[in-house]
Amino acid sequence: QVQLVESGGGLVQPGGSLRLSCAASGNFFSINTVGWYRQPPGQLRELVATITGGGSTNYADFVRGRFAISRDSAKNTVYLQMNSLDPEDTAVYYCNALIKELTGMYDYWGQGTQVTVSS
Repeated sequence: QVQLVESGGGLVQPGGSLRLSCAASGNFFSINTVGWYRQPPGQLRELVATITGGGSTNYADFVRGRFAISRDSAKNTVYLQMNSLDPEDTAVYYCNALIKELTGMYDYWGQGTQVTVSS
């Protein structure tokens, strides 16, 4: 059973920073593309950033230059460094990963971590 667990969310003032972590555990061969998504209150879930197994990254326009996605393959963990946070970044942040297991490739979601940007 593969699990994704996000951590690092919390309350931060505008202009502050947070680093989110997404850790995978269980029996699998490798982690392919990982994405961070967010769901602001009353809105649909939206893509924030992605990182491929080879380390290529992509960002939504609204976070480019402020957020950075990275991965530590040895720890099976992907990070989202968030800087210059704005109240509009308030949302539940989720990670999503495509993971290679013995029987094939499977898509997993974490449970989400709340990020609140407020003074």
